[in-house]
Amino acid sequence: MLLNALNRYFNNFKGFSREIWILTLMTFINRAGTMVLPFLSKYLKEDLNFSYSQVGTVMVCFGAGSMLGSWLGGKLSDKIGFYKIMIFSLFTSGIAFFVLQQITSFVGLCISMFVIMSIADMFRPAMFVSLGAYSKKENRTRALTLVRLAINLGFGFGPAMGGLIIMNIGYRGLFWVDGATCILAILIFWIFVKEKKKSPFIDKEHPDDVLTHSVFKDKPFWIFLACCSISGILFFQLFTTIPLYHKEQFNLTEFQTGLLLMMNGFLIFFLEMPIVSYVERKKFNKVKIVTYGTIAMSISMFLMLFNVWAGILIVMMIFMTFGEMFAFPFSNSFAMSRAPKGHEGRYMAIFTMSYSLAHITSAKLGMEIIEHFSIKVGNTIIDHQAGYQANWIFMGCLGIISALLGIWVYRLTIREPQRVID
Repeated sequence: MLLNALNRYFNNFKGFSREIWILTLMTFINRAGTMVLPFLSKYLKEDLNFSYSQVGTVMVCFGAGSMLGSWLGGKLSDKIGFYKIMIFSLFTSGIAFFVLQQITSFVGLCISMFVIMSIADMFRPAMFVSLGAYSKKENRTRALTLVRLAINLGFGFGPAMGGLIIMNIGYRGLFWVDGATCILAILIFWIFVKEKKKSPFIDKEHPDDVLTHSVFKDKPFWIFLACCSISGILFFQLFTTIPLYHKEQFNLTEFQTGLLLMMNGFLIFFLEMPIVSYVERKKFNKVKIVTYGTIAMSISMFLMLFNVWAGILIVMMIFMTFGEMFAFPFSNSFAMSRAPKGHEGRYMAIFTMSYSLAHITSAKLGMEIIEHFSIKVGNTIIDHQAGYQANWIFMGCLGIISALLGIWVYRLTIREPQRVID
């Protein structure tokens, strides 16, 4: 029985091209070395002694750079090809992380984070387009899921190792590891994957469905982007307010925070591909699944209101993880399915920009809510608990709004003539 279960699990990983597996390996190496992001808010607050508002502002610059990078990456992928953009983005951002550790001023970090993320996030839409070029159409959602598994497996190792590095070496060690793994990952891609401007898997007799001639006239897509942005706002709390909350409310170490994030990564590694394969086989509506994901994320935020038992952080992480597994792979797939041939880069740029906007909003909004509602004596905060509680309530309500938007998109898409979005 166990053998049959293992066979069924591994069958989900069949049918991918060699290039997809190399992309997956490259992504794993890169994400296993991604140690700056999970601890960036803690680095700014605890090592550089920035205020909550300053931390939020640096995160805004981080997200603004991410938005610009996503737009540039998508636009340039359509013009000069995803291959060149991926190599430039990862190699240059790897060098930039080496330099970033030397910058400690508030203004300097705002500028440098904007520049670095403008370069680094050119990679994301280019990578999405590469999946379309190197995978068959029927495997595209699973290919996206495979790469997400690599992201989450790498991210499962990264924060725990990052916590140990901080405790033994300090925060600066994170920048060296992050930069080195960016360069190593893209070198593997450059050596083993050759540029391919057109997919050999395009079906000339039955090309992808084209819904509109302009992305700006695609109403369901834009409403869906709002839904995605809100789910992103909730998700990015894991890297902004929640690590601080772990320390201030429950006195968790960086290593313990890393272990919670590791649990998220390993749950996704073992469960996401079977879930995606099951949904694909049963032909469930993708927008419905995304909506269920936003509901799970909303519940995870409301669970944080129980602040007297540290075990609630595990329960919260389980709900957030299932929300992520339902929302993100099918969001990617739905966005790609709306793109006309030759315009995938533009669609995926706008799609990834929605998450960059979420990163901006999540960081600044969460930090400002915590600071505003915390109990103060003069300008000194003496009790953060009320601020955190207000933030969890606000984020949970945002999740409900996202679910309602998902229902709206579902109703719009099922009424579209001659269009099957499953």
